[in-house]
Amino acid sequence: MSNLGQRIRELREKQNLLLRQVAAHLEVDTALMSKIERGKRKASKQQVIEIAKFLKAYEEELLTLWLADKLENAVGNEKDLAPDALNILKKNLKK
Repeated sequence: MSNLGQRIRELREKQNLLLRQVAAHLEVDTALMSKIERGKRKASKQQVIEIAKFLKAYEEELLTLWLADKLENAVGNEKDLAPDALNILKKNLKK
């Protein structure tokens, strides 16, 4: 499960919402929303924003988790190199 998907599920269940309710709000089918929660499919940035609004969640939190999932996916099998690469990225972002 992805970081974002896990958080979406937690927020949804806390509010006693069904998967199909979130899916209907996004105008996607329930199967797609299920895949997003399980990390089998990536949500778009706009979908994350819409999910945050619907679940009354902090948009920045969900977007941060979305980006973390994207970075983790990009790292793939390079986990040994990832910490150094992320440190370089961190330095570059401060410039």
